[in-house]
Amino acid sequence: MTSTVLLAEDDRAIRDSVVRLLTLEGYQVTAVADGIQALAAIHREHPDVIVLDVMMPGIDGLAVCGVLRAENDRTPILMLTARVETSDRVAGLDAGADDYMVKPFEADELLARLRALLRRATPVPVPADPPSSQNAFATEDVIEVADLRIDPTARRVWRQRTEIALSRTEYDLLELLARNAGIVLDHSTVYDRIWGYDFGPGSKNLAVYIGYLRRKLELPDAPALIHTVRGVGYTLREP
Repeated sequence: MTSTVLLAEDDRAIRDSVVRLLTLEGYQVTAVADGIQALAAIHREHPDVIVLDVMMPGIDGLAVCGVLRAENDRTPILMLTARVETSDRVAGLDAGADDYMVKPFEADELLARLRALLRRATPVPVPADPPSSQNAFATEDVIEVADLRIDPTARRVWRQRTEIALSRTEYDLLELLARNAGIVLDHSTVYDRIWGYDFGPGSKNLAVYIGYLRRKLELPDAPALIHTVRGVGYTLREP
């Protein structure tokens, strides 16, 4: 089945080249030049995955992402940015993006990231109401590490009974660490399991997501759960 992509990029040369690339790979692509057109096309066509440039006239990519997440639209979003600062990348994650790429980028890497997002895009039913204290963690498959609880069926996370809102990629990363609690996962393993592609030793993608996940898991007087093993990778374990 052909996957549909909404591409929003104001640079015509980049837009045309990405459209050609994706079309040759068998994707059905709708391309627009700004955020206003992007929102209209997304509401009209409901694409399988969205690629947004951060800097666009009118409504930028961050605002488009924020609007969609406020509407509870969970379509996977890949942000494109010319900025290399970590704070700019974190802003994209905070808006609800699932992944980001810094321009200029390699065609193979873009295709790999889109494939990874689409693999994780299967809808999962989520309960409308928060769980009561009696049945909060009655699900058989609930993962518990220290005061962290994860319900994979609903893709919901709590720490000390405080629910934590995570993006799709953040959740996938946390579940991977929790299912391997106490085991140090090296960078290449995490890249392969989460993104389906090892972006190499120069990539900061994983470090940014780990940092953002740590901040979301922080609670007053609560110890850190995610630990860095220098030169190897990351592990989630009880303090």
